[in-house]
Amino acid sequence: MNALLAFLPLGVLLGLMAGLGWSAARAGLLAAGVAAWVMVAGGFVPAAPEAALVLTGSALEAAFTTALILLIVYPALALHEVQARSGAVAVLAEWLTALSARREVAGLVLAWFFALLLEGAAGFGTPVALVAPMLVALGFAPERALMMALIGHAAGVSFGAAGIPMVPLLAAYSAEPQVLGGLIMLLHAILGWALAGLVWRLAAADTASRSSGWWALAALLFLAPAWLLARFVGPELPTLGGAAIGLAGFVAALRWHGGGAATAPVPMGTAAAAVFPYALLLALIVLTRLVMPLGVALQSFSLEWQLAGQFSGSVQPFYHPGTMLLVVLGLTALLNRAKRRHLPPALASAGRRLPQVALALFAALLLARIMVHGGMIDGLAANAAPLLGAAWVVAAPLIGALGSFITGSATASNILFAELQVAGARAAGLDPVHALAGQGFGAAIGNIIAPQNIVAGAATIALWRAKG
Repeated sequence: MNALLAFLPLGVLLGLMAGLGWSAARAGLLAAGVAAWVMVAGGFVPAAPEAALVLTGSALEAAFTTALILLIVYPALALHEVQARSGAVAVLAEWLTALSARREVAGLVLAWFFALLLEGAAGFGTPVALVAPMLVALGFAPERALMMALIGHAAGVSFGAAGIPMVPLLAAYSAEPQVLGGLIMLLHAILGWALAGLVWRLAAADTASRSSGWWALAALLFLAPAWLLARFVGPELPTLGGAAIGLAGFVAALRWHGGGAATAPVPMGTAAAAVFPYALLLALIVLTRLVMPLGVALQSFSLEWQLAGQFSGSVQPFYHPGTMLLVVLGLTALLNRAKRRHLPPALASAGRRLPQVALALFAALLLARIMVHGGMIDGLAANAAPLLGAAWVVAAPLIGALGSFITGSATASNILFAELQVAGARAAGLDPVHALAGQGFGAAIGNIIAPQNIVAGAATIALWRAKG
């Protein structure tokens, strides 16, 4: 009976979102209310004063973690807005499509490298929304273009914009970021070839070049540097850095092969100005993570809080990736007069998107923290672990995929299920790091088939065609 009660809040959340189409914020807040009721009615917390403390502490932890994530989300969105409004995104797209006269190769560049670059720079559905219409403009059918964009960006979703989806995983268990990130990226490196192959199969479906080695080269050039960055630098760079390094290698291979451009190439100076913010971000994060004296100095200042010895939070603001993004945003505007002009409207546009993101994050985090501190996660794990045993590591990616399929977000899936993965792995006698790696990987793959992402991508294609 207790196991059914412990599952009830998650059941309510999944039912409201999948069955009734409620938003993540609305469903999450109601599910958090159900969790509070279950905590008391189910006897998970015996006394009213303890229940009040759990609710207060859970709300504080949820608000604090929401703020930490928003510190990454806001400058990432603002930087993307500056790039889009100044025409830098369009310049990059034009340069990429001019790399080859073969439509299928240009489609692979857009749906794989450019989609991954956008995922690492902005996340939150940006790759599908931007890349799918570009593929339609190249001549791909809308349905095929949408599938290519959805599949192509998935290999980088586990790390998103500057490592946002990794925040709840690292908060759930004190693993080394490089160890956990390396395991997640290793799963992508082992299985991500299939994603690149599917993108190529869709791109080359109307040609005689289905067995071309371009897709295998594209997969290798992204997955290898992404794994190295995840394992030895940290979770902030695998997607953005892997895409940038891989793209550079792929461009060199195209030029060496002599395939020829479809149109006149974009001037190198113009392309360099468009890619400058991403290169600067790469440099800053690599320096702060690999130059030990610099990293130690930046981590020396910490902001911390604690309540009743049970609830806490801490942040090292100078070492936080959001701070790096703010520096990049400021320097981009300072060094480029045209982009400086676009900064105020970009900040305003990103700010308008922030409340909806913040409420959805807070609702999911509040639900998760109440279930953790209220004993429901331990109850679920204690009942599920004996049934699954060592098979928990196989179930972990499926749980992660279910979460992102329902919520449309790998970050939300990780928020909801990270603690369950840790508790379940411990109860089954397994290493929690392996369960979290499965969660992070599965959440990325489930993103491909999330109805919210499919609908959003289809809407942007329809909007582009209407304007055309």
